[in-house]
Amino acid sequence: MQKNSIQTLSKLAVPLKSKGRFFKETKTPLRSDFQRDRDRIIHSTAFRRLKHKTQVFVNTSGDHFRTRITHSLEVAQIARTLSKFFNLNEDLCETLSLAHDLGHTPFGHAGEDALNHCMRKFGGFDHNIQTLRIILFLENRYYQFKGLNLTLETLDGLIKHNGPIKNLSKLKKILGLSYFKNKIKFSLSPSLEAQIASISDDVAYNSHDIEDGLKANLFNLRDLEKIPVLNKIVLKHKKKLKKNSMDLVIRQIVREIINEMVKDLIQTTQTNIKKNKINNISDVLKSKYPLVTFSKRMSKFDKKIKIFLRRKMYYHKKVRFNTDTGKKIVKKLFLSIKRNPKSYINVSKYDKSNIARSICDFIAGMTDRYAINLYNKIK
Repeated sequence: MQKNSIQTLSKLAVPLKSKGRFFKETKTPLRSDFQRDRDRIIHSTAFRRLKHKTQVFVNTSGDHFRTRITHSLEVAQIARTLSKFFNLNEDLCETLSLAHDLGHTPFGHAGEDALNHCMRKFGGFDHNIQTLRIILFLENRYYQFKGLNLTLETLDGLIKHNGPIKNLSKLKKILGLSYFKNKIKFSLSPSLEAQIASISDDVAYNSHDIEDGLKANLFNLRDLEKIPVLNKIVLKHKKKLKKNSMDLVIRQIVREIINEMVKDLIQTTQTNIKKNKINNISDVLKSKYPLVTFSKRMSKFDKKIKIFLRRKMYYHKKVRFNTDTGKKIVKKLFLSIKRNPKSYINVSKYDKSNIARSICDFIAGMTDRYAINLYNKIK
């Protein structure tokens, strides 16, 4: 059965047989290399913690707002749809989608900013690189090695979540490049699977943040009418309000936004592949331009909706109050733990040569409520 799948994948896909892992393992006839990667992410402690980490609203704000785990699942669903259409390696695509936010701190981007500030003299903090620290070093589930020992293709896709790495300095400071032993070619473009996982992240949070923002009454449907692409969708569904609840209308709007963005991605990506004469995976990796992109019209919408959400939602006073509180908590925790690390972490488990990075790992792994509870104990 697996042999058939290998033959039917597109020539642009990452093959189902991996180039390998850092530590050799016995293969299993039950699952492909990339199914095993996906399963390791799902069973990881870091993945479970995402259910109590902020997406936009602090985890204690309400039961129906998205958290990092629901966001990651939504990204994976969109990515699988795109991957299936292009006949790519779906399991790799899903793995990258599920893993992309493992390194996020409590309190969303506010927590990340605060931790980066605390770590400014020690190499800084970056949630994408923290994801790599988790899967390479911090998850501890096997006798033979630390980390999850994921395939080289999965590591490559996670490293290049935002495209090829041109400046290696931050990666070197936070991760240590010697670990990769030249097995990752940083300057090459990411696989189509990695590009799809990355852009599916945009599709998911643009559409679903609109839903959460409307439900939280931070803005209303009238505000959305001024945004290109959205205006037609909103006006069409507003007519349904006479016979349907606002909740149902919002859900229909969000469904249609996702559908429009996915259709646009498919058409534009097909054009990019043809225009750049991409015939196999080698062409994908050598391509100087991203291949999975929006059209100019949809890119304009993407930018406009990000600006709108930043202004109306992320910087809204209700949200800012909670995120500012989150920043204060992260900074206080860092300073308190740094004064007496042994009281909070098992120092023998961490890197003694860089205690600040160990504290950073500890705080980055916290859920919102764990951080709030610990802060209340020590303040």
